[in-house]
Amino acid sequence: MTTNLTIGERVAWYRRRRGLSQEVLAGLVGRTVDWLSKAENGRIELDRLSVIKSLADALDVALGDLIAEPTLMDWTRESGTSTVPALRSALMNYRQLTPLLGVPTEGEAPALNELRTNVAEVWDAYQNSKYGLATRRLPLLLADALIAAQTYQGSDRETAHELTAMTYQGAAMVLTKLGENDLAWIAADRGLSAAQQSGNPVVTGSLFRSVAHCLLSSGRFDAATQLVGDASDYLRPGLEGASPEYLSIYGTLFLAGSMAAARAEDRSTTRAFLDAADHAAQRLGQDANHMWTAFGPTNVAIHRVATAGELGDLQVALDMGPQIDTSSLPTERRTRHNLEVARALSSRNRVDEALALVLEAESWAPEQVRSHYLARELVLSWVRSQRGRPSRPMADLAMRLHVV
Repeated sequence: MTTNLTIGERVAWYRRRRGLSQEVLAGLVGRTVDWLSKAENGRIELDRLSVIKSLADALDVALGDLIAEPTLMDWTRESGTSTVPALRSALMNYRQLTPLLGVPTEGEAPALNELRTNVAEVWDAYQNSKYGLATRRLPLLLADALIAAQTYQGSDRETAHELTAMTYQGAAMVLTKLGENDLAWIAADRGLSAAQQSGNPVVTGSLFRSVAHCLLSSGRFDAATQLVGDASDYLRPGLEGASPEYLSIYGTLFLAGSMAAARAEDRSTTRAFLDAADHAAQRLGQDANHMWTAFGPTNVAIHRVATAGELGDLQVALDMGPQIDTSSLPTERRTRHNLEVARALSSRNRVDEALALVLEAESWAPEQVRSHYLARELVLSWVRSQRGRPSRPMADLAMRLHVV
């Protein structure tokens, strides 16, 4: 019902549905009536999640209701695939509680090398922003991983738990991108349990990152910030002589925390987390992709841009963003950075340059651009603000994003 509305128009729609006046809602979020009126009418862009979250809380709706996140039902309808519901079924299957219920395992355990290869393929698909491919592979991969974890013994069983944890994390990351936050939370929680059974602190740290992303996506910014602080305390004793994988997980955790702190409008914690991530990146010495983190100095730099955007420091993002060379990073990271720079350019009414960046990102990762709230909101605001007909590239993009 609200799919083709701007975020401001959705705020107005839910406000009227709740029977609230502009005066009441403005008071609840500590803003003026003039500000709220301009936000609802599109004269002020609502592109900071901290501000959108405060409005969602005041309206008693989920963050996803205001940013119109796509759902698995939308994804199924648009992609024409019948395998998306299979991922939900895999996560909701009571047989995953086998150790408690005594239900016998069905099927032969896969070879661990084969399982490791299949896990890597799903993660590679995620980093290449091929969410449909990852989603199709995950249900069967989850089944194989669970059989392995229940079949193997000794050190092989620990390895099977590691791979099960990384499979669940892959599911959580994809589901977060598709706006299915409740299912993502289930996947992350089960992945963390498997990681703890593996006894591998690197894998456990990786799942902490996934839980932080789930909290971020559901608008629980303070909880995500606290989790990163607690998880870093857990990992810190292992930093002496840490492997590149350990450093990458440790540093990436702080990058997730920096976004959480920025969305909570906690500038000091944002800076502290970015500095901690930068220190880990300097120890690592170069950009790398250990444990699919894409961690290194460049990822820290693009998070400085992203957090500046979340804090409203768009001039900082505009000064830094275009200077960063993301060509060595995975598609998912490059695409996300393009959207951040496009937001900064749009704030200065440099729409043609911003549109070019979004189109470039779409050429790399059409599924990611289609599923990201920021791309949809930017394009919809551009179309609405045009005097006369939008350009053909802009109109075509709006159609592909299903915003008009």
